[in-house]
Amino acid sequence: MKSVWKSPEGERAVRERYLEILKRWPLPNRQLRLPTRQGETFVVECGEPNAPPLLLLHGSVANSAMWMGDVPAWAPHFRIYAVDIIGDAGLSAPSRPPLASDVHALWLDDVMQALSLEQVSLAGMSLGGWLALDYATRRPHRVASLVALCPPGIGRQKFGFVWKTLPLQLLGAWGRRKAIEVVLGKAPPNPSPAAQFFANFFALIHANFRARMVRLPIFSDQALRRLTMPVMVIAGGRDVMMDSAETRQRLERSVPHARVVYLPEAGHMLRGQTQTVLDFLLTSRGIPATMKHA
Repeated sequence: MKSVWKSPEGERAVRERYLEILKRWPLPNRQLRLPTRQGETFVVECGEPNAPPLLLLHGSVANSAMWMGDVPAWAPHFRIYAVDIIGDAGLSAPSRPPLASDVHALWLDDVMQALSLEQVSLAGMSLGGWLALDYATRRPHRVASLVALCPPGIGRQKFGFVWKTLPLQLLGAWGRRKAIEVVLGKAPPNPSPAAQFFANFFALIHANFRARMVRLPIFSDQALRRLTMPVMVIAGGRDVMMDSAETRQRLERSVPHARVVYLPEAGHMLRGQTQTVLDFLLTSRGIPATMKHA
């Protein structure tokens, strides 16, 4: 099996940087390595100890560092478990079982069992959103509420961006930065030092990691109708990877109770959604709006 990393040196560079970043996690935390049938799974646990559990699944070619800007707002209300997805650029096992199966749901069963969790709220970004949807359609009784940001699997997956980014990948660091911009959109002007730090980290990942180049399975209408829990999906109208208009249309038809936040000018990288997600998660637990920011 081909390694998920382009070279041992690249793997070492990303992992060493990630371990340094984890030392800067913005809250007191426990860093866990859990046994699962797909190998070891790395989880960062933080937040209010007795609060309801919130399990986070990051996007592809990334790891749990992507949640570091969100967890300070969410942690007073939830016990957070940020999971490094297997087969991706974190510290979990490099296993990549087929997506068109129940294997990832069984893996999340193992994660939840190791954490002694019966039911969780799930939030996922991109690939993590697909995994969250997959789990919720297979185990609806175990998902209290669901948030999916720019998820595949509902609207059509686009591949035109691949032909734009392939030539750029051959142009060194500058080309890789431009390729990332094609997929995620341009970064805001005059980024903060923290934003630039994380941009450099994810550029390091893209330079050394082999992304999944697969067509993700599309959920049937029947599967989507199994999403009986509170659901929120946030999608960008300029997403070059997903047909967000179709995502909205299918949800309105098959999951009419879902809250769909359609951002017409946003791309695949959805910035500034921390409070929107928190408000939904709290409302789904019956917390009145006047109490959310108390």
